Amino acid sequence: MAKGSHSRKGWIIGSVVAGVLLLGGGAAAFTASSWTGGTGTGASESSTSASASPSKPAVPKPVAVVTPDAGAVEVNPVTAPVITVSEGTVKSAVLAPESGGEPVPGELSAGGTVWTASGKLAFNTAYALKYTLADANGDTSTETRKFTTVSEANEANAFMYPASGSTVGTGQPIELSFSEPVLNKPAVEAAITVTSTSGQVGAFYWISDTKVRYRAEEFWAPNSTVTVDMQLFGVDFGNGMIGNFNETASFTTHNTRLAVVDNADKMMRVYIDGVLTRTFPVTLGTQDWPSTIGYHVIMDQHETIPFRAESIGLKPGDKDYYEPVTAKNASRLSQGGAFIHEALPAAQSILGVMNVSHGCIGMSPEGAKYMYDNFDAGDVVQVLNTGYGPMFVWDGFGDWNVPWAEWVSQPKQ
Repeated sequence: MAKGSHSRKGWIIGSVVAGVLLLGGGAAAFTASSWTGGTGTGASESSTSASASPSKPAVPKPVAVVTPDAGAVEVNPVTAPVITVSEGTVKSAVLAPESGGEPVPGELSAGGTVWTASGKLAFNTAYALKYTLADANGDTSTETRKFTTVSEANEANAFMYPASGSTVGTGQPIELSFSEPVLNKPAVEAAITVTSTSGQVGAFYWISDTKVRYRAEEFWAPNSTVTVDMQLFGVDFGNGMIGNFNETASFTTHNTRLAVVDNADKMMRVYIDGVLTRTFPVTLGTQDWPSTIGYHVIMDQHETIPFRAESIGLKPGDKDYYEPVTAKNASRLSQGGAFIHEALPAAQSILGVMNVSHGCIGMSPEGAKYMYDNFDAGDVVQVLNTGYGPMFVWDGFGDWNVPWAEWVSQPKQ
């Protein structure tokens, strides 16, 4: 029988109209209610079924409210496209990338009046939502709505330190570096959950718009696991930037390792699990280049590393300039160039007596090797009595020098 034609030999009362609703990439058959009159047939895209027979009652045409809007761009992928119909029902709906690929799953409400995408959209993708509506007589019309999700230029990512699966010292804060500035800081914080097997609760502290740290009030408990659940997919960072991933990462802490350096007697005392284990003489920064006090967290370690005076702003001819040297068994304490390392041979005879460094902690070959071998990233070095202020929070991991009351009360805007 031709499309839209009707038998003139009498109407079949209570005929059953069958349709197919495409959801989630599969075909789900459903049976529509019976109508008195002929059976309406599906129409092709942007078409409507044949006009109703004079014997059919006049009924309103279905009205659909569809989101996103037609032609919308930069649609957040977390947005669930929805079709809401009055004066009719959704007979079928297929949401799929225009370039091809699996349709996005969807769900139809019990009354058939609301279809909602239930699967996740992709970034930087053009989608077509093709849907067919049926009126009370069973006559159908089909339309297509097109839109495009957030472009690659507006995707935002984040990178965590320490790396997932690593083992670090108990002083290691969590650092998240974002690929784009975060203006909506409360929303980003709310999307990140940090838990620990020790039950410690911490707080975020923003170093800049692209870097945030998280720590507990006290150092992490030894031999514990810290888990960071980042549900950032679809989170609005502000300025049109949208988070593009969800990820769960975790790291563990080892036993407690603390080195206390006291300028009063120029000695380092090493405590392992709270027990004094070793003592070493040291040299610290001079009066012109003092060592910062407070807690320092080892950032990384190098068996050898070149030292250049230019890296701290000195040039040949300056009073404190020194020729390039290679430091041995160096443990970095700050971005500004403070290390624990083996003192140069000329300085080893005055260890424990006077300060000659540019802010570093110089040690004997044995002492520097001990620190290199027995301390790791995240372990804590505390410096006392230099007469200088604490290391800043942004210069390495100076986080523990910020009072807890100040840490938790930082403005977020």
